[in-house]
Amino acid sequence: MTESRAQITKAVIPAAGLGTRFLPATKATPKEMLPVVDKPAIQYVVEEAVTAGLSDVLMITGRNKRPLEDHFDRNYELEQVLRDKGDATRLSRVEESSGLGTMHYVRQGDPRGLGHAILCAAPHVGDQPFVVLLGDDLIDPRDPLLTRMMRVREEHGGSVVALMEVPPESIHLYGCVAAAPAGETDVVRISDLVEKPPAEDAPSNLAIIGRYLLDPAVFEVLRKTEPGRGGEIQITDALQTLAGEPSLGGPVHGVVFRGRRYDTGDRGDYLRAIVRLACEREDLGPDFRDWLRGFVTEEM
Repeated sequence: MTESRAQITKAVIPAAGLGTRFLPATKATPKEMLPVVDKPAIQYVVEEAVTAGLSDVLMITGRNKRPLEDHFDRNYELEQVLRDKGDATRLSRVEESSGLGTMHYVRQGDPRGLGHAILCAAPHVGDQPFVVLLGDDLIDPRDPLLTRMMRVREEHGGSVVALMEVPPESIHLYGCVAAAPAGETDVVRISDLVEKPPAEDAPSNLAIIGRYLLDPAVFEVLRKTEPGRGGEIQITDALQTLAGEPSLGGPVHGVVFRGRRYDTGDRGDYLRAIVRLACEREDLGPDFRDWLRGFVTEEM
């Protein structure tokens, strides 16, 4: 039996990217702060981590990312203004972001890839298993993916990645795995990982999405991992090493996620995520859905 689920308390959120796909909006605003309805995308990710029991959150940031720290800090002046106005609803929402968990920040410096960003977390994480959450993937809170991944680690040890079935023509956009069933319908044991393969070379249609539960052994592997695709240090390459040599840090398993996922890393998917989440809001949904039906009818 490996470390219990309760002992996994640390989350790492890489947030050093430049967000070039959203220029000019991200020229002076971190892409993680772009609103999804009325909350920045990064807050959904932190909320997911804290709900899963990961109350110690480390963000890997870079230049021009100070708004991330400000968002999760207290804003005493704003809080007092809302308190004086008697606006308890907005006050509660402002205070919510500063009370989610214990936040830490470290700068990546040179943008050398996701693997390098994760390696920057080594001094903070130490020798504990930890979870990495990528901010472009928002997972619906009704589908507790992280909790499921923690249970798989309890049973099998090692590292666990989140997977999703995608059309073969889309697999070149993702990391991809070769895997075999591991006794449960949503769990596979991974034998190989490939970063963004051409469709004809992909070992499956199982794509890696932005959730990783990593054994601390990954840090030593990352230190020895040479830059790969794009000249960057890829976490996919490090996981490939672990999958091929389980003695280094246990096996690598995957959880095939079939729940609700909102992709905010692409402009079109970002807009679709906003529409889907707005439609499901009790305070916004009814009126917004009525308007949307009329708008779609007019456009057809």
